[in-house]
Amino acid sequence: MNDPSLYPYFLGPYGENDDLLESLVVGFLRDHVYWRRNLHPEDAPVIPTGANRQPEYIAFEAKLRKELHQLSAALKRSVPFHSPRYIGHMVSDLLIPGMAAQMLTLPYNPNNVSADAAPVTIDLELKVGLQLAAMIGFPADPKQPDCAFGHLTSGGTLANVQGLRLALAMKCFPVALRAAAVPISGLPESDWAAFNLSGTEIIGLLSRWQSFLAELPAGARAGWRQQLTAARIETLGIQAFFKAHPSLSPPLVFAPSTAHYSWSKGMKMLGLGRDQLRLIPGKAMRLDVPALAEALETCRSKQQAVLMCVGVFGSTEFGTIDPIDGLVALRNRMHLEGLGFAVHVDAAWGGYLCTLFRAEDGSLRSAEAIGREFASFPSQTVHAAVSSLSEIDSITIDPHKLGYLPYGSGAFVCRDQRAIELLTEAADYVFSEQDEGDFFARHRQLGRYIPEGSKPGANAAAVYVTHRTLPLDYAHFGRLQAQSIRATEVFLAEAERFVARCAEVVQASVPFQPDSNLVCIAINPRGNQDPALMNRFMRSLYHALSADPSKPLQLGEYFGSITTLKPDALGPSETARMLTTLGFPADALHESPDETDRIVVLRHTLMHPFLLDQAHGSSYLAGYFEFLERQIARVL
Repeated sequence: MNDPSLYPYFLGPYGENDDLLESLVVGFLRDHVYWRRNLHPEDAPVIPTGANRQPEYIAFEAKLRKELHQLSAALKRSVPFHSPRYIGHMVSDLLIPGMAAQMLTLPYNPNNVSADAAPVTIDLELKVGLQLAAMIGFPADPKQPDCAFGHLTSGGTLANVQGLRLALAMKCFPVALRAAAVPISGLPESDWAAFNLSGTEIIGLLSRWQSFLAELPAGARAGWRQQLTAARIETLGIQAFFKAHPSLSPPLVFAPSTAHYSWSKGMKMLGLGRDQLRLIPGKAMRLDVPALAEALETCRSKQQAVLMCVGVFGSTEFGTIDPIDGLVALRNRMHLEGLGFAVHVDAAWGGYLCTLFRAEDGSLRSAEAIGREFASFPSQTVHAAVSSLSEIDSITIDPHKLGYLPYGSGAFVCRDQRAIELLTEAADYVFSEQDEGDFFARHRQLGRYIPEGSKPGANAAAVYVTHRTLPLDYAHFGRLQAQSIRATEVFLAEAERFVARCAEVVQASVPFQPDSNLVCIAINPRGNQDPALMNRFMRSLYHALSADPSKPLQLGEYFGSITTLKPDALGPSETARMLTTLGFPADALHESPDETDRIVVLRHTLMHPFLLDQAHGSSYLAGYFEFLERQIARVL
């Protein structure tokens, strides 16, 4: 059944909470108007009272209304993310706190690039970073020097790019200190050693550099800054930097085969190049840590530097969670053996699942305590992965996914705020010197660190108010995540019954067990031995699950998505098991132009808060499988 506590959170599939949202929007729009009128009430109105009766005004209003009516009509062909019948991509109905806060803030139009343009919402964004940091277990006390730092981005892609930027800046900084002959203690004796320090060691060098500068007279300080700046990769660029340090070469980045395509984008944007990104074959859609360890050992023996190893906490295609604990342990071991690199976790999808693991006092809940609410969640491996998030270097989280907030709200969080100084960009007309002793004063000029030159403060307000209304722990925001996991477990039970009912006509299976609230289903016509034919069959089923803007939206009963499974992500044994279950030979997949190197599967995102509605004698999930059976009969 649905969780009644969620009823006031959303506008609702039927617009049930329209009065609540309307009263909030209209009330705060009026409040904004009063603010304008009372800023300087002695000023006379610029737009005269009778302006709305002038012909030009009337013509403009008529044209505006016409265009808005046309837009409103066109938007009715949008994908119905608000409906429990939508179980496709990673989007659902939006939380009322986020929508209302964004609409409230929009007329003020703050630009969160600097405090001058956003004196209120920029602090809200910094607080959001601390809220997310606490959710995953990073230090989140702004009074502590090693407190985490986070900011919002347009999405997970830009947050991943920011992770690469920071890792590259940190990795190259000690080498630049050596090149500038900065007289501080602890500098390694070789470029290779300097290029392979841990994050803690790099931040230690950065602190000693800042202390060294602070003790110098102003003129000498400027000279040393100039000398170090000239040696940094941010000044020289990649080609000149590595030419100046011939014992080094551009570092590699390792990621699992399930990694998002944004990692390829990021490597190109930073000038490292796609060839420096190495994808590790998976094991049941998760990172194969032993395979990664073997690749890293090869790098160490050949003195090939590694910039970063990426773990995925809820892959965007499959919802699977990598063994983050194994990745952290591998980083620590390789550092002792002379190969240093950062660990970044791409939790764009799964980040908010951490609310289920977080008690109200901020402590980590046990797997046993969480498991009392579910049939099989969480597995010990998932709990171990969550437990290790506090030890990684940086993370990507998307509030506009499992945070149920409007698009344009990704987030990047690094474990130690001090590192972010290495990304500082100066612009006198935008930024000013700030009090370095206060967290908020120090970071209020966000544009110094982030890739964007402008960013909406309304998004920060939406995320902040949502987190304040629903704190990021199991008793509040975790209720949403719990409902999605319950829906997933019901879906898996319905899938098992569906597989049994259809066994005479198709061989169907859930090809791998999910870690979160994404479930894939593979369906092969009984007796078929050709993967290409199965893939065409699956695409025909998907056609019935697609929103066609050329047809009335009401013709679609359910809405879903598809993806493909490849052997490099599943691993040999899991691929053979999946193929055998579907009635194929274990070696049925091979490189071919007709798509016989992969299997097409239906992909279901079970995040809608009201999927378990049974108050009216029906179940959306049972109804989906009945619909799927009818489509199978139609296609066959």
